[in-house]
Amino acid sequence: MSWYEWREYVPVAERRRRAQQKLKKLKKKGQSVAPVTIEGRTIAKSFWGNSWCTNLERYSDYATRLPRGRTYVRNGSVVDLQIAKGEVLAFVSGSELYKIKIGIAPVKASHWKGICRDCAGSVDSLVELLQGRLAKGVMERVCREGDGLFPSPDDIELSCSCPDWADMCKHVAAVLYGVGIRLAARPELFFVLRQVDQAELLRSATAGAAVARRTRAPATSSRSTSGKTPPGSRSTIVLSISA
Repeated sequence: MSWYEWREYVPVAERRRRAQQKLKKLKKKGQSVAPVTIEGRTIAKSFWGNSWCTNLERYSDYATRLPRGRTYVRNGSVVDLQIAKGEVLAFVSGSELYKIKIGIAPVKASHWKGICRDCAGSVDSLVELLQGRLAKGVMERVCREGDGLFPSPDDIELSCSCPDWADMCKHVAAVLYGVGIRLAARPELFFVLRQVDQAELLRSATAGAAVARRTRAPATSSRSTSGKTPPGSRSTIVLSISA
């Protein structure tokens, strides 16, 4: 990105028309296109989508640029958004059709193990996990700044083909919010993006619940209340062989 002169304003409707023309060419080449759509003013309504947006807004590095991104994503300017392992690829309609690439570092192994350990016994099913129907402690743990599941600015690399000099241009900001919208509809993509297996979190939770049940179970004695050795015990078998 570099310094540039201000271009002539292009109305949103004209931007969309131009963008659609270019997207049609991409479709003809076999590229799938997944535009970001939003109903109403609320950007993301689910736990995963809303938590993604909240995490972005907590960092002062992003504070001044994110508002323009909200405007862009609300007016339908994110005309394509694809989420894969460790990256987001998108096209945003501006004065031209701009290509955005956002790299997301994987969750550190130590952080992931800590999350699985701390959430053991607290997640009942994969459905509840993806729907965000989680205990308050689990939600706070996965959203925790520093060692939670959501990325910090140091984990994020931003790139846009527009001439804006800033890394966090309005097109990138729109895509970041677009990710939140997409996660609200397809929360499993969050785990793809962060390169962790949600089933592993569920297995840890199931194992933790099993351990908790065993801990709560009353201890049983190998001897009867009368003090005699129950039939079939090891000492009974030894005596019968000796005879």
